[in-house]
Amino acid sequence: MKTIVPFLLIGLLLTSCREEFLNFNLDSFDEGSRKITEQAKPGTGTTTSEPIIFLTGNGADVSRSTTAGIALIGGAESDTPAELAAFQFLVSKSGGGDFVVLRSSGSDGYNPYIYTTIGGVNSVRTLLITSRAQADHATTLSIVNNAEAIFIAGGDQSDYLNYWKDTKLEAAINEAVNIRKVPIGGTSAGLAILGSHYYGSTAGSVLSKDALANPYHKNMAGLGGNDFLSVNHMQNVITDSHYGERTRQGRHFTFMARLVKDFGLSSIQVKGIGVDEATAVLVESDGSSKIYGAGKAYFLKSNGGQPEVCVSRKTLTWNNNGQAVGAYIIPGTSSGTNTFNFTTWTGTGGTSQDWSTNAGVLTMR
Repeated sequence: MKTIVPFLLIGLLLTSCREEFLNFNLDSFDEGSRKITEQAKPGTGTTTSEPIIFLTGNGADVSRSTTAGIALIGGAESDTPAELAAFQFLVSKSGGGDFVVLRSSGSDGYNPYIYTTIGGVNSVRTLLITSRAQADHATTLSIVNNAEAIFIAGGDQSDYLNYWKDTKLEAAINEAVNIRKVPIGGTSAGLAILGSHYYGSTAGSVLSKDALANPYHKNMAGLGGNDFLSVNHMQNVITDSHYGERTRQGRHFTFMARLVKDFGLSSIQVKGIGVDEATAVLVESDGSSKIYGAGKAYFLKSNGGQPEVCVSRKTLTWNNNGQAVGAYIIPGTSSGTNTFNFTTWTGTGGTSQDWSTNAGVLTMR
């Protein structure tokens, strides 16, 4: 079956990861769990360069053996089976140690959920980091260096680039993941920065119709790679979230075309992972993964061939005989029945499509 998506007709129904601030209703948790969560405060000191910290559980550090893993969450996952599976996965990999949530907006909504609903950890700390000084602060580094699990919340990925990139926090995250084998996860904007390449949304979120109409649209600013987070199995990958709900296939395809054209990835290297809302891809250390939840996960890889037309102010054409990018689309399930292997880039339980564009019209068939 052939599907033609007229992205020029898609309008204001699409919104940005920048608007994805995950707020949990703390009234759903009992008074006991509230009492073990400290009020927001600047770390343990008084300087504004110290991060805001929310602590739930035991403030004394413990050391536990960890196992690498990645939780890729598409956003809007509150109180869903995908959220439950993702945090159970991360906690199981943490060895019951100290769980750290990183964010640049919001507050402590994850703390009681992880500590009480999921359980099995020594502590949960949320660090609210809203400046480069906070990202470089010794308190931030001490907490991340002693973390047994790291989760990057939703919000605005441009904040994460502006505040965290080329800081000591960036180095600490990479050391945790690659040397200490600490599991890591991210949702929405947090997912957007877990690939080796990323869309930073630094000038505003680009819509699919605008990206396809002009691959150098002003809202494409913030595209980059190989200079921020380094997570195993995410090499040559660019991610996107809220995928089907916000019709992001067109912009994601354009990101991949730009990575080939401008960022040094060959047309057989570039890959993409898109994840729907209420859906999670849980990746083991060997690259095998399971897909949980109500939506789908999209695994994209170029079939070769340069974009034929990828220049400013012209509609994108990346056709390659209708086979520019191969897509394998896998529905989530409550038990993670369907799988994908990041090493072989093959999966089970999904369907295959070829994606291409001609004069800004995306074809998926």
